[in-house]
Amino acid sequence: MRRSATTIHPQLSRIISETGHYDELFVTDAGLPIPPGSERVDLAYRKGEPPFLDVLDTVLAEIVVEGAVMPAEVAEASPHVLAAVRERLEPLGIEVELIPHEEYKRRSRGARAFVRSGEYTPYANVALIAGVDY
Repeated sequence: MRRSATTIHPQLSRIISETGHYDELFVTDAGLPIPPGSERVDLAYRKGEPPFLDVLDTVLAEIVVEGAVMPAEVAEASPHVLAAVRERLEPLGIEVELIPHEEYKRRSRGARAFVRSGEYTPYANVALIAGVDY
């Protein structure tokens, strides 16, 4: 068994290991449409579980991030989610870019992969842009 304080999910661990500079890894709520043919790590097992922020924290513990994008609608519909994401990323020097949800969905077509949580909070989605550790 792997000794790890973070990711033990084999598919998620592989995706994180394969993610390269500028790849986009989408951490999503339960409702974001995922384009057909895209790689999906579906962690949802019931409404609200696992929570979006728990999944995000797990991914952030293992990946170098140099940018982040969220649907602009999160600011009005779920400002506490936006605040929580900013709280995690701003200490890393990462500002969250907000774009309209329709543009966000178009952008998702180029995702490296999607990590789906069981979150039922509107617009609880973030695209993490991978950086490098040097």
